Amino acid sequence: MSNSGRKKPRLVADKRYSAPKKKPARKTGKPARRKPAARKAPVRRGLLSLPMRLIGWGLRLVWRIGWRVGAVMALIVAVAVAYTYATLPSVDDLLDGRSRGSVTLLDRNGDVFAWRGDQFGGVVTTETVSPALKNAVVATEDKRFYYHPGVDPIGIASAIRINLREGRGPLQGHGGSTITQQTAKLLCLGVAYDKTQWESEADYVADCRRTSLARKAKEAVFALAMEAKYSKDEILSVYLNRAYLGGGAYGAEAAAQRYFGKGAGKLNVAEGAMLAGLLTAPSTLAPTANLERSQNRASVVVRLMKEQGYISSTDAATALANPAVLSDAAEKQAGGYFADWVMSSGPEFFTRDTTEDVIIKTTLDQRMQKATEDALKYIFENKVREGSKAQAAIVVMSADGAVRAMVGGRKTRVRGAFNRATQAKRQTGSAFKPFVYATALELGYTPNSTVVDEPFCLNVPGSSRWCPENYTRKHYGRVTLTEALRNSLNIPAVKVSESVGRELVRKVAGDFGIESDLAAGPALALGTSESTLIEMTGAYAGILNGGSSVTPYGLMELRLLGDDEPLMGTGGGIGERVIQEKAARELTWMMYQVVNGGTGSRAKLPDREAAGKTGTTQAARDAWFLGFTADYVAGVWMGYDDNTPLTGVTGSGLPAEIWHETMMRVHEGIEPRPLPMLRPEPAPAPRREQPRNAPRQQRNQGNPIENILRGILGMGN
Repeated sequence: MSNSGRKKPRLVADKRYSAPKKKPARKTGKPARRKPAARKAPVRRGLLSLPMRLIGWGLRLVWRIGWRVGAVMALIVAVAVAYTYATLPSVDDLLDGRSRGSVTLLDRNGDVFAWRGDQFGGVVTTETVSPALKNAVVATEDKRFYYHPGVDPIGIASAIRINLREGRGPLQGHGGSTITQQTAKLLCLGVAYDKTQWESEADYVADCRRTSLARKAKEAVFALAMEAKYSKDEILSVYLNRAYLGGGAYGAEAAAQRYFGKGAGKLNVAEGAMLAGLLTAPSTLAPTANLERSQNRASVVVRLMKEQGYISSTDAATALANPAVLSDAAEKQAGGYFADWVMSSGPEFFTRDTTEDVIIKTTLDQRMQKATEDALKYIFENKVREGSKAQAAIVVMSADGAVRAMVGGRKTRVRGAFNRATQAKRQTGSAFKPFVYATALELGYTPNSTVVDEPFCLNVPGSSRWCPENYTRKHYGRVTLTEALRNSLNIPAVKVSESVGRELVRKVAGDFGIESDLAAGPALALGTSESTLIEMTGAYAGILNGGSSVTPYGLMELRLLGDDEPLMGTGGGIGERVIQEKAARELTWMMYQVVNGGTGSRAKLPDREAAGKTGTTQAARDAWFLGFTADYVAGVWMGYDDNTPLTGVTGSGLPAEIWHETMMRVHEGIEPRPLPMLRPEPAPAPRREQPRNAPRQQRNQGNPIENILRGILGMGN
């Protein structure tokens, strides 16, 4: 075939791609207009382009590394939380975290007057505590408690901002801790106390409270694990049971009983707010330390509760107008010295180091305790010069040694203070003389037996010649034993002591309960030995009860909380007989004369008989008055802790007045009873062939050496 007549093809390759189809032109009768080609925008390469690209590249790098690191960290945290979760015990095992038990002290009537140890009133839950307390704690400590997983980033950021604004480090001051984190800290992050690992419990607690970044991280992990294992209410229950609320009270129940005398389920808004307010600084804000400061803090808590909708404006106004006040027992803080004495005298494993909750019933009479404190305060306010640093101590007890009241110093609301009634050993002075005459009466002398008061000296082996003098520096010739005691004459007391024998005097005083070392020389009769006020008061109680020894005691019964049967009973009381009852009744009559017209006349009571004895030591460093009525014995000591001499004070002065004021208040409402004393028969003839008191006296009569000594000393029956 021929191609003639056709156009020859082009000698080039066909286009690989077909040309784009053109849109059909609009039928307007005009040829289609071709659009001009679009121009590319020029690239602007200014000065900021390179830094911006570098920043973008850096952000992308950070993101690429960050999410990988974050994922690894999240995995590590998850593993740590899972491990901690597996180690957490049952919530019931976390409610009581005390290492020591509590000791609750009851008075003779069974009413609480003091607490010692770590007080724990019992387990409470969020369902059993007062809603006011529960809401106050949440409003104060962690308002987002029910919404966060155990750690509150908002709270932490806010705390850091406040710390930095106030010029502190980010972790100093406000911590932003949630209630869960605080509970974790109370649990010491699960680390139990081990005596072998810590020098003391205080070191262990300090380490648990330590704040650092590493510690905070562990705390956060522990909190997350707790949130995973326990419910919110269970965590809050642990917190309410373990938190320290001052005054030795651990947990809400103990604090409610300690401060308000009621259970944690019965607290009103004001009381719940006060307890919640203590969580910040329990020792400083405790109402027993400063009630006004505690009430001010509670008012802040009340306003927080109102702002967060837990209480109405009316409830808030009522709580602010009627702030919480202490219970009677907490307000009185009765028997601080007495409670310390009972705790120190009781068995250590049930008092100071107890791991159990112990109830101790004591001999304390709170009415008498207040009377004693008021009496001391009255005398120092009205009869002691202002600014005086002199101290005083008082002990009131029954004839069997049951201590009813005790004051160990002028500051009466104390705990753990130096107790001058039981710890201070001081020279007794003439207050010791009744034991000299008790020995003589036991040997057959009578209150009417005579002794010559005249210049008198003794050669003391190993020392110089010793010549005692009377306080008045006068001599009164032949006097009866009653007159010698009534006027507190020194020379007759020494003569009687030498006549009956110093060792026998030492034995009688020791048997009456004066356990301190007694002087071996002739000055023994003048009270140069040291003793405590409670020993001396107990010895005088032996005279009142008819001549039997007495062991002063405060503990009547000790039992564990929840048990009905006591583990131990009375720790003291009347012991063996020291002198015959007749001798004791005669000595009581002689001591009655001391109060009725002798050196102790300022102690005389207007409505009842009283007997006693004054005592003043050398340079008036100590002044005493001890005595008794038919119902109670009381001892008073006055002096300076550093042995500074008293100015113008003797036992017949201020101590006798303190004793008088105390016994007037103690005996209010008690019917007067006569003293159990034996008035002596009329004075016998100067010489009597056969003295009374059978065999012992016959032996004395038959001892020629003693007869010679009596003649030399001027003694007579």
